[in-house]
Amino acid sequence: MVGQGPPYKGREDVKFDALAEPERTLRDARIATGSEANAGRLTQISATRARRAQPASMDTLKLPTDLARTLSAAPHRLLFFVGATHVLAAMAWWTLWLMNPAGLPAGSVPAGWMHAFILQYQVLPSFFFGFLITVFPRWMGLPELSRWHYVPVGVGMLSGQMLCLSSMFSGSGLLLHLGVVNTIAGWAAGLAVLGSVLLRDRQLTWHAISGFAALLIGFAGLLCFAVYLHTGDARLAYVVIKLGSFGLLLPVYATVAHRMFPFFAANVVPGYAPWRPLWLLAAQWPLWLTHLALELVHGHVWLWLVDVPLFALAALSLWRWWPRGPMPGLLRVLFVGYAWLPMAMAMYAAQSLWMFWTGEFALGRAPVHALSIGLFGSLLVAMVTRVTQGHSGRPLMLGRVALFAFIGMQGVAVLRVVGEFVASPMDWYRAAALGWLLVFLPWVARSLWIYLRPRADGRAG
Repeated sequence: MVGQGPPYKGREDVKFDALAEPERTLRDARIATGSEANAGRLTQISATRARRAQPASMDTLKLPTDLARTLSAAPHRLLFFVGATHVLAAMAWWTLWLMNPAGLPAGSVPAGWMHAFILQYQVLPSFFFGFLITVFPRWMGLPELSRWHYVPVGVGMLSGQMLCLSSMFSGSGLLLHLGVVNTIAGWAAGLAVLGSVLLRDRQLTWHAISGFAALLIGFAGLLCFAVYLHTGDARLAYVVIKLGSFGLLLPVYATVAHRMFPFFAANVVPGYAPWRPLWLLAAQWPLWLTHLALELVHGHVWLWLVDVPLFALAALSLWRWWPRGPMPGLLRVLFVGYAWLPMAMAMYAAQSLWMFWTGEFALGRAPVHALSIGLFGSLLVAMVTRVTQGHSGRPLMLGRVALFAFIGMQGVAVLRVVGEFVASPMDWYRAAALGWLLVFLPWVARSLWIYLRPRADGRAG
């Protein structure tokens, strides 16, 4: 790659040398003997030697280096690779646990809490850092960041997730602690990188400030989990899970949607007027924080006071953003996925109001999973597909694999929500987990294949 280190001989150079060597041998043989027969024989020998030499020098020695260079050529490549790998690995472990809890070692942390921690603080943040490290400099008109900025983030996130998942299969408390420490290191590196970009910003890019603030709240939750591992205080684990939903994930998703969805639509829908007033983003932050505070003090009967306005703002955004004419599939899935937000907030508000009048927790965890699987899962497929297609030099098209994953996630979300209202919910939970694996597997496989290959248009990055 140009500008990515000292020059080295790539695959094309080796092929050229292998093809040129017989010609040089033929020329020398003709000069020395004048015999065409001998020259032909020498040509065959030289070509055979060149073919035998090429795999040893190229495939064995160069291929790992080429893959590493390709994977680290852009922040989204490396960190999306980490997230995509572990979204399957984490759900594979969770599915196995749902199928046979006794078949896996009992860890020091309840499996449900680990499920929430891994997805909220390891899997999805890998995608967040990959996206934000890519777009922060662009939003602010600053130079792009180098490998030295984002590779440490990827290493920390990758090793942290591998160690934590290994602890779930082995029951090792040491691996779990090491995994959390490595995750903290990866987060800290990511925050340092994004913070340094923010400090150079001279135009107050509010979307960047909003996203960074959410990551700071998430980092506080991550540190709380580390303290919980050492103290065993279950109240800290509760704080970790709640901070992850309304302090980290929802603010990041909503911030990116507010900035990018109208921009995407304006690029492909004729006559579309982008609508993204900053007051809309500013109005949601106190509501998110109030919802979070009420949950932390178990004030669920009062959540409707903030969840009704959050529903209204989400519904207003969807109505104003949705194009009134034909749109490509890659754009449509963004708005269909976002439609889960007003539905989830309506469920939260309804549950709170019902508790206010009856004291019953009637909807169970249906609102949580409408938000986490419906919104977060659907938009993960939609947004990552768009970034992957565009930044790999491919057409901005949804494609059958991504469409299958997106439609499948709608079914998975419905299964998990309905599971809260049936007599035997475990069967529904298992079906939702298996469905997640089924619909994500081809999408993840295709994405990983793209991240390990150079851009289709021949450009760097």
